[in-house]
Amino acid sequence: MVDLGVKIGNLDLKNPVMTASGTFGYGLEFEDFFDLNRLGGFVVKGTTLHARQGNPYPRSAETPSGMLNAVGLQNRGVKYFAEYIYPKLEKFQTNVLVNVSGSTVEEYVECAEVINELEHIPGIELNISCPNVKEGGMTFGTSCPSAEAVVREVRKVYDKHLMVKLSPNVTSIEEIARAVENVGADSVSLINTLLAMAIDAESRKPLLSTITGGLSGPAVKPVALRMVWQVAQAVKIPIVGMGGIMNAADAVEFMLAGASAIQVGTAGFVDPLAPVKIVEGIEDYLKRHKIESVTDLVGSL
Repeated sequence: MVDLGVKIGNLDLKNPVMTASGTFGYGLEFEDFFDLNRLGGFVVKGTTLHARQGNPYPRSAETPSGMLNAVGLQNRGVKYFAEYIYPKLEKFQTNVLVNVSGSTVEEYVECAEVINELEHIPGIELNISCPNVKEGGMTFGTSCPSAEAVVREVRKVYDKHLMVKLSPNVTSIEEIARAVENVGADSVSLINTLLAMAIDAESRKPLLSTITGGLSGPAVKPVALRMVWQVAQAVKIPIVGMGGIMNAADAVEFMLAGASAIQVGTAGFVDPLAPVKIVEGIEDYLKRHKIESVTDLVGSL
């Protein structure tokens, strides 16, 4: 018997595998594929104070090595979430986190205040790194002062687990990680997507209506691994790693680099069962290598 349990600040996860926001809907869409309680947790789609229509279509495209998206945080707003979605999520016996975004600091704060009142939501993932919106999103996560400002203000009103999702589209992700740690983040998750684009040579047009979008999938994994390792040297709070994790070996690599847990995103579009297969694969890895606890992997590169 091996121990798959991990602790992310005050969050207890039965195993280190979560799903990534923006790739898993509200989780309910995957109930027909597997028991969501088998996961360490899942992060529901980006939620904002007010409803958003998202970007015009086409807003997703495949590339030879990954997926481009520019959905633009389409959602019906936090009050709709609290009234209609949350009651369906209360039944789950695992950690359900809400990804929170906004165009202003005040919107982040008001959205977090609403979610703070939801008893069965033990944490939020503060998204200061979305590259697919014109206002807010990544703007907050690309400088230390703006990242500090939004995390500091949200910390004042939100008293549960505060995870901050970081952008790879910066010069020094370590500096941003230290900045949010200093103003109250309980953990950081990284990386969000890389700003990228694709062009159809025949039509001579970009594949996305927004021209640029966020790249995820296997292409970004080496970049994500490097950044997780760098941030692990820079902060003391736990790290949740993500970026191109397609199987259990990928997940183990992220933990060796310093991640205490991981999130699975694009892999779920290829195989909806990928998250639970990764849980099983990590357990098999620990048995084969005679490692008693998955926490022994963290930062053991």
